[in-house]
Amino acid sequence: MIKIHILLLAAMISTNCFNAVSPEEPTQTISSAARASESLHAQIEKISRLAQGRVGASVMIIETGEEVALNGTERFPMQSVYKWPIAMTALRQVDDGTLKLEQKALVEERELVPASMYSPLRDKYPHGGVEVSVRELLRDAIIDSDGTASDVLLRLVGGAERVNTYLRELGVTGIVVATTEKEMGGGDEVQYRNWAQPEAIVRLLRIFYEGRGLSAESRALLMQLMTETNTGPHRIKGNLPAGTIVAHKTGTSGTSNGLARATNDVGLITLPDGRHLAVAVFVSDSKATEEVREGIIAQIARAAYDWAIQTH
Repeated sequence: MIKIHILLLAAMISTNCFNAVSPEEPTQTISSAARASESLHAQIEKISRLAQGRVGASVMIIETGEEVALNGTERFPMQSVYKWPIAMTALRQVDDGTLKLEQKALVEERELVPASMYSPLRDKYPHGGVEVSVRELLRDAIIDSDGTASDVLLRLVGGAERVNTYLRELGVTGIVVATTEKEMGGGDEVQYRNWAQPEAIVRLLRIFYEGRGLSAESRALLMQLMTETNTGPHRIKGNLPAGTIVAHKTGTSGTSNGLARATNDVGLITLPDGRHLAVAVFVSDSKATEEVREGIIAQIARAAYDWAIQTH
C-alpha cells in the first residue's frame, strides 16, 4: 500500500510539473523578444553617448508594430524632415482635387530662402519670377531638400496650420509645423518651433506605408521621391548592406559656436524578407563632429536592422 501511494504521488507530481511547464512555452518566446528589444535599447543608449548632446530615436517593424525607443516622446527640431509632412499634405490636396500635379505656381522673389540656406531653385532663378509645377516643387523639396520649393509648397497647401490639421486627421499629435524655411534662416532658435517626437514620426511612417491618408498613386510618388533623395548617404543608409532600399528624409541645421542643433534622418527600410522597418533618429544640440553625428544615425539604423531581422 505504501508503494502504491508513493507511485500515485509521483504520478501526480509528474502531471503537475507537466501542466506547469506547458504554458511556459509562449512566455519564453515573449521573454526572448523582450530581451532582444531590451538589448537594442541598450545599444541605442550606448551609441547616443557619442553625441555630446541629445539623441531621440524610435524604430518599429511596420508589419507587427514592435517598437523600441529612446527619448521617444521628447521634442526635437525637425529642420528639413518637416518637408515630408508638407509634401504629404500637398499630395492629399492633389487627391482631393484642390491641387494638380501639373499646375504651375509662381515662385516670388520674396519667397527665396537666404543664400546661407540650400536652394538650387533660388540659385537657378536668383530673382524669382519663374513658374514651377507642383510635381517639380515636390521633387525639389524631397530629393534635393530645396528650402524655396518647400516654402512655395507650404503656401500652396494653405500654410502650417493646414499641415497640422492634416496630421491631426491622421491621428498624429506629436509633430508640429510652425514656420517656413525662410523664417528658420532668421535665427538659430526659430527651428525649435518645428518639432517632432521620434515616436510620432514612426507612427506617421507606418500610416504612410500602409497607405492611409493618401491615394495609392500619391503614396507611390512620394515613396519614389524619398527613395531617390540625394541627401544623407551616411545616415540611415550608412551601415546597411549594399542595395538595401531606403525611403527617407533628412534634416540638418548649420553649426554655430561648435553646436549643431539638428542632424536628423527618418525613413523606411525594406528588410531582406520583405518586411519594413521605420526609423527616426534625431541628434540635437550636439558638439560632436558631423562625421560622428551621422555615424550615430548609421549605427542606430544598423542595430535596428539587425534586431528586426532576428525578430519574427
